[in-house]
Amino acid sequence: MKVLGIIVEYNPFHNGHLYHIRSAKELVHPDYTVAVMSGSFTQRGEPAIIDKFSRAEIAVQHGVDLVLELPFVYATQDAGGFAFGSVGLLHRIGVVSDIVFGSESSDREFLVETARILHEQPWRYQEILHVKLKKGLSFPNARKEALLEYVSEAGILDPERVKNIERSNDILGVEYVRSILRYGSSIEFHTIKRIGADYNEKDFKGKLSSATAIRKLIRDERWDLVKEAVPMRSYEVIRREISQGRGPVFWKDLDLAYMSRFRLMKREDFSRIHGFVEGLDARFEREVKRSKSLKDFIERLKTKRFTFTRLRRMMLHAFFDLAKDFMGRVNEKGPQYARILAFNENGRKLLKVMKKRSKIPLISTPSLHKKILEDLKDGLEVDEELYLRMFELDTLATDVHALFFKEEDQRVGDRDFRERVRFIRRGFS
Repeated sequence: MKVLGIIVEYNPFHNGHLYHIRSAKELVHPDYTVAVMSGSFTQRGEPAIIDKFSRAEIAVQHGVDLVLELPFVYATQDAGGFAFGSVGLLHRIGVVSDIVFGSESSDREFLVETARILHEQPWRYQEILHVKLKKGLSFPNARKEALLEYVSEAGILDPERVKNIERSNDILGVEYVRSILRYGSSIEFHTIKRIGADYNEKDFKGKLSSATAIRKLIRDERWDLVKEAVPMRSYEVIRREISQGRGPVFWKDLDLAYMSRFRLMKREDFSRIHGFVEGLDARFEREVKRSKSLKDFIERLKTKRFTFTRLRRMMLHAFFDLAKDFMGRVNEKGPQYARILAFNENGRKLLKVMKKRSKIPLISTPSLHKKILEDLKDGLEVDEELYLRMFELDTLATDVHALFFKEEDQRVGDRDFRERVRFIRRGFS
């Protein structure tokens, strides 16, 4: 049985995503396709533009058989944490044979060798990395320079090829391969040459525009251009959700919520949060009182080492009180369950196989998550305390996200317990 796994955010689902699904299927010829998708917040530390239920619905309508939610604690981390959670989920459900991801380089040898260095962490590489970080470089840049110097010394890779790691999909690709090594997984990986606009490209580039550009178009209500950049069914669901007041949600909408929360926090509160290092706790406490808005606040915090994306993630972690010791366990233990968001008839068949093979509980009815744990925990790879806290954070993230819906009546909480799994009878891919 061939089961394709893909790792996605679909924020929102656009033509490039449809190309990825179709190309991945042509490459693997799977019997089933599973997507692990970020929930209410994304890897950039931003809220999803529409909710996870609707984004999962769109995915199934365009060729995915089953959509699983990537837990909040992984969806909002850097590339390493994001990959560890998503690959771990695909590995632990016990059915995925192949994963396919986009890559700017599509250089398999580069991805494997780089991932092996990061996985094995040779002492010389660690030594060089430490020196680079002390110079004040951001972690991605410090890692790239350390890799360049290390492979040059060791003579194991052409240093020119290591420069590819500065591109977002190659960074994630290395981490996906590293996570496969870390789990000792038998999953085979494949790459697709990335096409179209850069992930962070802000300008409209026609049918293959970036998610960043499309979110900007939605904000500006340029629906004629949005319609060109996304498949028709994606366009229809996005319009439906927004017309009913469930979006769009943008990072700037968090302004008062974040600023209120952070002004209530002291330096010691920030210091215990995951990712806070090198005096950032004191800077957060000081600058939040000097800032007149969230935009002003993040611009005061920005340095060469601490990028906007990294700071947005840190703000999100502080808002949800993600402590260092808790996140240490999260990044040691891996995903504790598989939350089902949407499926089709083919996905229903796959779920029957997963129930026999999965090493973690499958959650289709959130209100039963405690009972599911009690019934199934024997013999499964589950840390009960971690399972419960991870799931609680997923539901909290959903409810916080809903507070920023445009229609007041849509902001009611407990959405995870009120929304049913989306069953899609047929797709349009």
